[in-house]
Amino acid sequence: MRPGAGPWLQKLFLTPDLCLRLTPAPQAALLGAFTPRAWAPWGRGRGSLGSLGPPAPRSRGPGRAGVRGAEAGQRVRGAGGSRALGVAATAPGALCFLGSSAAMDVFQKVEKIGEGTYGVVYKAKNKETGQLVALKKIRLDLETEGVPSTAIREISLLKELKHPNIVRLLDVVHSEKKLYLVFEFLSQDLKKYMDSAPASELPLHLVKSYLFQLLQGVSFCHSHRVIHRDLKPQNLLINELGAIKLADFGLARAFGVPLRTYTHEVVTLWYRAPEILLGTKFYSTAVDVWSIGCIFAEMVTRRALFPGDSEIDQLFRIFRTLGTPSEATWPGVTQLPDYKGSFPKWTRKGLEEIVPSLEPEGKDLLMQLLQYDPSQRISAKAALVHPYFSSAETSPAPHQCVLERFCR
Repeated sequence: MRPGAGPWLQKLFLTPDLCLRLTPAPQAALLGAFTPRAWAPWGRGRGSLGSLGPPAPRSRGPGRAGVRGAEAGQRVRGAGGSRALGVAATAPGALCFLGSSAAMDVFQKVEKIGEGTYGVVYKAKNKETGQLVALKKIRLDLETEGVPSTAIREISLLKELKHPNIVRLLDVVHSEKKLYLVFEFLSQDLKKYMDSAPASELPLHLVKSYLFQLLQGVSFCHSHRVIHRDLKPQNLLINELGAIKLADFGLARAFGVPLRTYTHEVVTLWYRAPEILLGTKFYSTAVDVWSIGCIFAEMVTRRALFPGDSEIDQLFRIFRTLGTPSEATWPGVTQLPDYKGSFPKWTRKGLEEIVPSLEPEGKDLLMQLLQYDPSQRISAKAALVHPYFSSAETSPAPHQCVLERFCR
């Protein structure tokens, strides 16, 4: 830390490995073009913006990045006090936290609405504007860990991904030993809605509207070179107007050309693509499409399509439904690291058994979303023009069943 700068002066270097890519896709077609820059996230004194100009980049090698005073590229450390931090894209590949005089006391917590390993989510109200927001509190260990890389990913990606079907990040607030992400507030997630609504309250045209919006949001992510990697009903937020939005980008990542080796420990088990379960070292946007297929079937039947309790159980549930894959149905599958020639040989079930109430065009789309071979799996963009969506209104609308659920 620079002498005399005070505890607020820290320098954040961003890395493509953490998905800290704020450059629009046309200007950053290749992550290899990433240029590290150092920025002063906070001013030299409390209540001061300080100098936000970039100093000369430090030599860390191509595409490398790190945090001054923290382990390279993984965490951002701060010290006590109460500050509000806005996030701005100030240069290609750079994330800058801007100090302001606002503080956490502008928000009044209403109730806790969720909890996880990252921390707690609260429903809150902005006392100055009356706006309802969701506060995602990130637990910090300032002595050892600092800001989790998942939070850094989520902040950086959501500042770039502006779309009606992606939850909006409104602000980032630092208060003492906590970091709060301030999101637009949506009353419920799709999982809770499906669990609480009677079977008669999820009509197929509402399913169609939700699926279309989900594909719009995911297609937008993919066009901006981002894979969500954790699509599931719990991460899809809905409101009383019939809108559905992607949330929780903590596992999302930017992708580049050529294909790179990614971790396969992603995506909640029930929605995990078979290529990940079989240990592929290279995967693509197709993993999100598989998750969408699982969610589509779950909306129609009101039960999880493949509710496995282990990786092998998950694989076998998929095989029992779609048939055990072979070189004929999925070229190259036998070369995947975790494929075994001793796998039981199941035959494919008909979609009539899986989604009997779904119209023929819907069954065809589901079959393409759940294609074994990732290279043959339909893309989110192509799915948007599938005939399934040609015969009905797919834009969000305050359907009566949704209004009744939210007005109780």
